[in-house]
Amino acid sequence: MSKLIGSAAVKLSHDDVIRLCRDILDWKVHAILALGASIEDLEEAVAWASGEDDMMGKERKPLSGVVAEIYDVLTSDDEFGEEDRAPRG
Repeated sequence: MSKLIGSAAVKLSHDDVIRLCRDILDWKVHAILALGASIEDLEEAVAWASGEDDMMGKERKPLSGVVAEIYDVLTSDDEFGEEDRAPRG
C-alpha cells in the first residue's frame, strides 16, 4: 500500500526503489530518485516495464510525465549512467 499524507504522495526513498525494482543498477536508483517521483509513479512504471500493462486492457492510459521518465530509466539497456561513462575522444 502506498504511503499518503493528506492528498500528497510521499516521495520515494532509496529503500522503496530497491524493494519495488529488486536487482537495479545504482545509477538507475539515483536517476529515479532525482525525478522526485511518488511510490505510485514507480509502481505504475514498474508494471509497464514488466509487461503488466498488457493486463490493463483498454482502460490503460498512455505513459506520460514522471511515469514515462521512470519507465525510460528502468528499460534503459545502458550498464552505466551518463555520469559514469568515460569521456569520448
